[in-house]
Amino acid sequence: MARAMPSLADTPSGIDTLVRIAVFAVDPAERDRARRTIHIAAIERGIFTASIQGLYDAVARGRVAGFTVPAHNLRGLIYDSARAAFRAAKALNVGAFIFEISRGEMDYCFVRPAEYSACVLAAAMREDWKGPVFIQGDHFQFPAKAYVENPAKVVEDIKAATREAVDAGFLNIDIDPSTLVRLDRPTLKGQQRDNYERAAELTEFIRSIQPPGVEISVGGEIGEVGKHNSTVEEFEAFFEGYRERYSGKPISKLSVQTGTAHGGVVNPDGSRAKPAVDFDVLREISAACRRCGIAGTVQHGASTLPEEMFREFPRNDAVEIHLATELQRIIFDHPKLPKELRRKAERWVEETRPPEWSAGQTPAQNFEKAVKRSWGPLKREMWDMPADALEAIMASLESRFSRTFSLLGVKGTRKLIEEYVKPVPVLAPQSAGI
Repeated sequence: MARAMPSLADTPSGIDTLVRIAVFAVDPAERDRARRTIHIAAIERGIFTASIQGLYDAVARGRVAGFTVPAHNLRGLIYDSARAAFRAAKALNVGAFIFEISRGEMDYCFVRPAEYSACVLAAAMREDWKGPVFIQGDHFQFPAKAYVENPAKVVEDIKAATREAVDAGFLNIDIDPSTLVRLDRPTLKGQQRDNYERAAELTEFIRSIQPPGVEISVGGEIGEVGKHNSTVEEFEAFFEGYRERYSGKPISKLSVQTGTAHGGVVNPDGSRAKPAVDFDVLREISAACRRCGIAGTVQHGASTLPEEMFREFPRNDAVEIHLATELQRIIFDHPKLPKELRRKAERWVEETRPPEWSAGQTPAQNFEKAVKRSWGPLKREMWDMPADALEAIMASLESRFSRTFSLLGVKGTRKLIEEYVKPVPVLAPQSAGI
């Protein structure tokens, strides 16, 4: 196997340099060589992107239980944040955890799948990780308005995005046509029809492009986050229609709505209100899922919940939980974050007024809701912050990862991953993504 830029992958400082080339190189050829070098070097060291399907199959069959897998949306400082996660995982012998990014985050954070996977794999090398690394495409969502206007184009756009992600080593994909649910229709199955038809079509497409020997973990969704709480009957209507249209290996998990919202409900002072989470939804729909060979439910919009609530997710059989906003908040609210960087983010929100901005909200509310969109414009400056500030922030993130791992019951799951996840090294194509 030919290697490019081999010396850079052989030392810690070289990996640091290599990942910067993979992220910031102006020359696309140089950037792609760096990304490919990272993938090759990772495989040589026993690090490989993987599907978590095997573990979720074991959960569905009742062979393992008692934990909820955390999926971390890293929007910025991806390399350093992933390093913090790997350090925490090694200390607690954790194997069941996921790195993810949504289609929307890819756009406003200026991060394509090939860059994201290169950052995560470089972080794994830097922390001397061994074994599988789970990278997931989150919320490959169907925009409802655009779908009504031109459904064929929306479907093709989602397929193109999925192929780009799979080519970059994303072997876990969450498809989300739940935005297409029509509550004005008279029957539950009719309400879910567009959802299950597109979910079936995308599952079949993913199965057609997955690498040899790999069974990609595919997630579905029945309840758009922030809307009404999901029910067992909705799942049953969705899954009945889904199986009528697709009879192959089905989705491995199902995202549902339990009362949370992405980013939480922000109070005027910028703090977050405590939501009323209906854990019965998770437990009851997970039971219905497992009767159908699916691992269980997925909780979105939970990172801002009080930590004491995290223990309830494994107790109520949630198979996976998605965490984003609190990780971002640790960074932007950290006392060591350079004050000028914080001020630049605040000015960007006020001057740009992105979609989350509202004239009826306080500056603190607008910042909390919209600062996620500043990751792209401030990308270089965040990477270039002073080393002592970065080190302090990453120490706080590492502590948060450790607490999350313990609360969700994934401490010690490295052994389960070794048992249920088949190692299938997959090398990304010569040029993956843009």
